[in-house]
Amino acid sequence: MTVAADFLALLQAQLWIGFVVFLRVAAMVSLLPGFGEQTVPMRVKLVIALAFTLIVAPAIPGTPPDPSPGMIATLALTETLSGVLMGIGVRLFILALQTAGAIAAQSTSLSQILGGAATEPLAAMGYVLSVGAIALAVMAGLHIKAALLLIHSYVLLPIGLMSAGSDVADWGLQQVAYAFELAFVLAAPFVLLSVLYNLALGVINKAMPQLMVAFVGAPVITLGGLVLLFLAAPTMLSVWLSALDQFMANPFGSAR
Repeated sequence: MTVAADFLALLQAQLWIGFVVFLRVAAMVSLLPGFGEQTVPMRVKLVIALAFTLIVAPAIPGTPPDPSPGMIATLALTETLSGVLMGIGVRLFILALQTAGAIAAQSTSLSQILGGAATEPLAAMGYVLSVGAIALAVMAGLHIKAALLLIHSYVLLPIGLMSAGSDVADWGLQQVAYAFELAFVLAAPFVLLSVLYNLALGVINKAMPQLMVAFVGAPVITLGGLVLLFLAAPTMLSVWLSALDQFMANPFGSAR
């Protein structure tokens, strides 16, 4: 009976630790690229969250406070918000890539093609780049990096503690600004191509006013955009993956 009582107490303690870890893990997994997409069934997301919990729980530093109604409510709030905060930080990199694709598509007259293929309307380039980036991130060990990020988050955001609102606001503003900066950097070749294209059309139209330059130039910019996407996509995804790795290694450090 003593052994059974000790085993039951140990089991209850482990279940309590697992529950606390699951709160943060599930919130982050729901926003994690690849694993938290809207097209992924909820049952699959639940299994993924449980798998991450089994990996992260034995590695967290310290133990959660003893369960009580007030403590359960506090942990449900703080741990869920911590997970959401980490998930949003990672998710912003997907939004940066989608923004870069939208800028590139608008610059090369390829916007809104295949826009209904995703859960939200996306330009063709944004959709292709997003799918490619998610596949690249998963092949590069996104699940391992996510597990390490979750374990490291308990040092940065201890269990039951919440960061000051001003710190979270400053961090969020920095990450959003960096996401847009990254989007413009990735889309820079397409913007440059658009500027050169419009400049050339202006010169041709000035020299030959009778020529319908728009009808002649439209196929050129479309073909040029597709060729440039073929050439620039590997470099764009490489730069994006490097930025994502830097964030996951130091999520609350400088975004620069």
